[in-house]
Amino acid sequence: MATTPDLFPTYVVGSLPRPQWVRDLIEDRKAGSITPGDAEKVLDEVVPSAIRMQERTGIDFISDGEWRRESYVKVFTDAVDGFTPDLVSSGGTSAFTHLWYPAVTSKIRLRRPIALDEATFLRSHTNSKVIVAVPSPYTVARRMWHPDHSTGAYATREEFMEACIPIINGELHRLAAAGVDAIQLDDPWLALLVDPKYRESSGITDIDHEMALSVRGVNGAVQGIAGVPISVHLCHAHFARAHGTKGPYDLIIGVLSEMNVARFAMEFATPDAGGIKVLRDFPADKTLGLGVIDHTDPNVETPEIVASRVEAAMEYVPKERLSLNPDCGFSPSSVNPMDFDEAYLKLRSLGLGARLLRERYG
Repeated sequence: MATTPDLFPTYVVGSLPRPQWVRDLIEDRKAGSITPGDAEKVLDEVVPSAIRMQERTGIDFISDGEWRRESYVKVFTDAVDGFTPDLVSSGGTSAFTHLWYPAVTSKIRLRRPIALDEATFLRSHTNSKVIVAVPSPYTVARRMWHPDHSTGAYATREEFMEACIPIINGELHRLAAAGVDAIQLDDPWLALLVDPKYRESSGITDIDHEMALSVRGVNGAVQGIAGVPISVHLCHAHFARAHGTKGPYDLIIGVLSEMNVARFAMEFATPDAGGIKVLRDFPADKTLGLGVIDHTDPNVETPEIVASRVEAAMEYVPKERLSLNPDCGFSPSSVNPMDFDEAYLKLRSLGLGARLLRERYG
């Protein structure tokens, strides 16, 4: 197995852009024109190319590109009964308005593992360290509960989130037992709270309550997990190179210390994240996954730019508690129109930038 460097380990956040024909395959699977079993046979042949690409970049912790998923959050509803598809509009900016998500409409029940099969395949096809992402209970609850469709099953969003916690906790236990090297909980909906326009459009007035829900969801999901480091990923969500929200993390930075995880992978390369001065309040007992690659910018960062972004963050977080990653997954939704070769070049710069830093500070 690969070893992890002592300084500036590098991670992907999860998803990679899919080739158009893979995107079409996922849409055909959703429409029923190809069976899930037949789609999996094809994906078994092509997912290794996503793995090989990441290996070539020199990144320390890699994923399977999430090529099997329609989206980072729908992976939950693909494995759990109780949802009706295409009832909830993504809303937000105009770039997001044509996307639709399932709503919970009956009591949920796990039908099959959420990410275990992906993780087992990934683990068997690489000697690199592997990271596997699962959506957080809070993010599932914010995305999939809707007052017009869900109250017959769960009277409140909070009740629905409580039902999600043991399902996600069980999945994390399975992933740990399968030998993954790191687990990531995707919780972008916590980061969305920093944007007042988002709060207004979502009718959120009690921010403390929402932050407490996110903490409750994360800590419930990781209960009893030992031996595998767990990250929480925070971002402003994106589609077609546009973020769904924007703003600095000042509002939420204080609650990170309440989460029982080792690492936070956070968006900082984009100007929409508001800059790094907020890191003065980053928890002293956590590792920062510093976003140093802006996936919404088509310009490929040089290794020197990557290194300079890390060096700026070192004013606030010591090098021993810094790891490197892109701001977000390159394509959290399979239909997100991003470029595979561009992602390769950006990840290669990430790996080379980490090498520069190790030469300077190792």
